[in-house]
Amino acid sequence: MDCHPQEHQSELSVCGLRRQTVETLAVCGFLLLIVAVVFGQTVQYPFVNFDDNKYISANANVSRGLTATGVVSAFTQAHSANWIPLTWLSLMLDCQLYDLHAGGHHLTNVLLHAATAMLLFLVLRRMTGRLWPSALVAALFAVHPLRVESVAWVTERKDVLSGLFFMLTLWAYVGYVRHRFSPARYALLIGLFALGVLAKPMLVTLPFVLLLLDYWPLRRLGESGWSCRRLVIEKIPLFVLAAGDCLVTILIQDDALVSSEHLPLLWRLGNAAITYVTYLGQFFYPVGLVVVYPRPGLELPLWQICSACLVLVTLTAAAFLGRRRCPYLLVGWLWYMGMLVPVIGLLQVGCTSMADRFTYLSQIGPAIALVWGAADLCRSWPYRRWTCSVASGLAITVLAACAWQQTSYWRDSETLWNRALDCTTRNAWAHYNLGVTLMERGRPDEALKQFQETVHIQPCSPDALNNIGIVLGERGRLDEAVAQFRKALGYAPDCADSHNNLANALKLQGKIAEAVRHWREVVRLQPSNIGAVNRLAWASATAPEASVRNGAEAVALARWTVLLSRGREPNLLRTLAAAYAENGQFPQAVQTAHQALDLAAQRKQQPLAQSLKTQLSCYESGRPFRDPAGAASP
Repeated sequence: MDCHPQEHQSELSVCGLRRQTVETLAVCGFLLLIVAVVFGQTVQYPFVNFDDNKYISANANVSRGLTATGVVSAFTQAHSANWIPLTWLSLMLDCQLYDLHAGGHHLTNVLLHAATAMLLFLVLRRMTGRLWPSALVAALFAVHPLRVESVAWVTERKDVLSGLFFMLTLWAYVGYVRHRFSPARYALLIGLFALGVLAKPMLVTLPFVLLLLDYWPLRRLGESGWSCRRLVIEKIPLFVLAAGDCLVTILIQDDALVSSEHLPLLWRLGNAAITYVTYLGQFFYPVGLVVVYPRPGLELPLWQICSACLVLVTLTAAAFLGRRRCPYLLVGWLWYMGMLVPVIGLLQVGCTSMADRFTYLSQIGPAIALVWGAADLCRSWPYRRWTCSVASGLAITVLAACAWQQTSYWRDSETLWNRALDCTTRNAWAHYNLGVTLMERGRPDEALKQFQETVHIQPCSPDALNNIGIVLGERGRLDEAVAQFRKALGYAPDCADSHNNLANALKLQGKIAEAVRHWREVVRLQPSNIGAVNRLAWASATAPEASVRNGAEAVALARWTVLLSRGREPNLLRTLAAAYAENGQFPQAVQTAHQALDLAAQRKQQPLAQSLKTQLSCYESGRPFRDPAGAASP
């Protein structure tokens, strides 16, 4: 018996739905697999010495996990010239789950990136109805070598987290557009966008991207009766949120902004044009990628500026002229140009004018233009499916292999910075951070060469000068070390580390009075620096020079260190005992010295215990202790 037409149509519909479901699951599974293959190696990697300490391992608010204090600080405090509360909460949650085991933090980055790639595929397919072009764009996004920095660097959690909310916002927008107006859907759209900018301010360009999608592929402009004005008005809440986040970001980054006196506006415009073209070149030829690119000098070659401007004008004109036949070209190009505006260098922040991470979402635009353009171009080719499949598979394989190799350079800090030096010249940041790594690995001679090279490239580098002083001081070359610390303070007068290192070197030279002045600066800048406060208290209590001693101040400082350490450090109790004695409070001095002696004995700290016995005999006889030239200071 023949089936009725309606039943037959229903069966076909069910079969089609099943096929779509299977295809969707297959593509999502493939995206998850290639992300795991390329980036899975990072779960064995440690943190690197490039902001991972500031963001995680040495950040008390983060490393303690999810705490009330940490949550409040995430929303009320700026850190590293950023206000990214959602990213801080994400890092706190990781510390809650994995403590400071770097592999867990890396795993979160990989999973977030995989989820973002899958959502990109789902959003594009939902908007366009095209399976394989959507899958190819998502695959290009997933394994392009330019994604490595965002995924392999734990500090760049803000990239992968904001990318996830970017895609969720696009998904919510398509749902809002495809259905009758719903306050709930509109609120969801705004809420997801707000979460995105709380993860990373770069998402402020997202409302602009939505306008592009209205043009293509949603085709809301004209064909559906919507005017450009109505589309803009509809997004006013999104633009208001974006403007507010821009204002907050500019206020927070005010101290980190490079002034126009150092980098004139014309230089910034020329450099922006070159950077746009450079990123585009890296999209097609991703070689020589490094963690930090040195900022070009003020003398930008005129031919580079003119060539870059010519490329940008030509591509913009071509996309505009072909907008009717190939609207995806204009959308993809403007997506790329627009999303890079916040980081293209018109406002210069920090030490670099370009970075691989800045392309995380922006290069989805060129991928869309390339893939849809190629699909249209080969529509009439014989063996089109076979040709496109082979070409796509080859491209993904090559990119995945390059991305895997690029990811391997992040396996430790030494490899990372050596790679940067192999691919760039006059890279002060790479020399400096490699020097820090070598110092941490107990190779001071090699570290010294890197710091000296840093100063050769960038003479006004206080951190490098400070570290040169540390290495020289450890070698006993105190005069040279002092000179380096003074130079460092000349460039950064409020650098607590340089003040502290200079004070310690001056103490070893017997210049206690001058050392005390610098310890006072450290305490002013870092009131909770127990080491500096203790040294200042010790000098104020035991220095041979009467002009340096101040018993009342020594007692106040020493009590503060004991409070910070909860009375568990015999060394700090020793200082408090000496301070009491200098202040004429000998019963308290004797009692405190006995406490310190008991703790030192429990911990089998024999040299400290012997020193305490000598000092205790002074206090019991009613005499303060004097430390000749500060040689035995704690």
